[in-house]
Amino acid sequence: MAGKSLRTTCCVVGGGPAGLMLGFLLARAGISVVVLEKHRDFLRDFRGDTIHPSTLELMAELGLDDQVLRLPHQKVPRVSGQFGTEPLTFADFSRLPVRHPYIAMMPQWDFLNFLAEQAHRFQGFTLVMEAEATDLLIKDGAVVGVSGHTPEGSIAVRADLVVAADGRHSVLRNKAGLALDDLGAPMDVLWFRLSRLAGDTDESMGVFAAGRMIVHINRGDYWQCAVVIPKGAAENVRARGLESFRESVGELLPWAANRIANDLKTWDDVKLLTVRVDRLKQWYRPGLLFIGDAAHAMSPIGGVGINLAIQDAVAAANILWHPLRDRQLETRHLEAVQRRREWPTRATQRLQVVIQNRVIWPALTSSTVPKPPLALRLAGRFPMLRRLTARLIGIGLRPEHIQSPELPPVESGLAQAS
Repeated sequence: MAGKSLRTTCCVVGGGPAGLMLGFLLARAGISVVVLEKHRDFLRDFRGDTIHPSTLELMAELGLDDQVLRLPHQKVPRVSGQFGTEPLTFADFSRLPVRHPYIAMMPQWDFLNFLAEQAHRFQGFTLVMEAEATDLLIKDGAVVGVSGHTPEGSIAVRADLVVAADGRHSVLRNKAGLALDDLGAPMDVLWFRLSRLAGDTDESMGVFAAGRMIVHINRGDYWQCAVVIPKGAAENVRARGLESFRESVGELLPWAANRIANDLKTWDDVKLLTVRVDRLKQWYRPGLLFIGDAAHAMSPIGGVGINLAIQDAVAAANILWHPLRDRQLETRHLEAVQRRREWPTRATQRLQVVIQNRVIWPALTSSTVPKPPLALRLAGRFPMLRRLTARLIGIGLRPEHIQSPELPPVESGLAQAS
């Protein structure tokens, strides 16, 4: 079957939050963009569904926050934990200096569909679904495009710039041969849903017990639950049997014990997230840039991954729109993106590793109910510290702002068959 060939200014690989946000912003600036997404749609469960105040602020800067917040979501104004029977609130978003001071728990497929709809308003935007990029096109040592496949046959997209936003299992990262720093993670996560009934609390919370930990997040008509387990322990958990797993969940969430057997009928109802914390030493090579999880996989701690990915996309658009539009892109522009985003990435990962090693791992290996660390106890006691932790989680380090403009398309640069 004959292959499909396209020519564009920027080819973005991966239709996740980073890829679609970058595609949207570049198309808005009048630049021809092709986004390749390997799946048929965005409908996949247990993805990052936390839309933080930093992301809502970006939507407000684009004049889109009211539309985004018409999508189904639940507001999380604070983050709490329970150590044994001791509840502790350690992050309060309600006093943040933003227009929407809360985390919006929103199905990621709804948010991605929304970004795609907004991007399609611009003539230069093309989204190709079921198009999996599998290799880089190289000429004279520089990346000049990608090749891959679709249900109809092969596809090749030639571009001035390829941006790899294809996630923590990035195929293009392997093809580029860039070195990776693995920071390690002592845990994995088992995700599942439990029904939410009248009379349940509204509070999303982490529960710490002797050698066990669970997080339950209010998703409106259900609870999104995460049992945290030691790294690589999933097979041992399954070997002990589903009934043992149900009993453990019931002990951690006694108020939900009577619905667990009905909601967890088989192991198919429980999904494994293998936690990774890593980052590329160099995020680019000539003609190629990595952003989001493809550049730096984050721990699920704080739910910051999707929001850091979007910050990457905004920074990339701010730096790259002008040289892309003028066809004057140089490798130094790609280096500038890494320089802008590397420090907040490193600092955030450092905080995540500290929490993994000093809070989560001791809890998973303790034979007694763990005590909350001093920093969390202080945050629980002093409102000012709760606002500080909320700022770190909800706004982050070095938040980005929309600087790329809305411009008419450059006609000669629109995507075309070649």
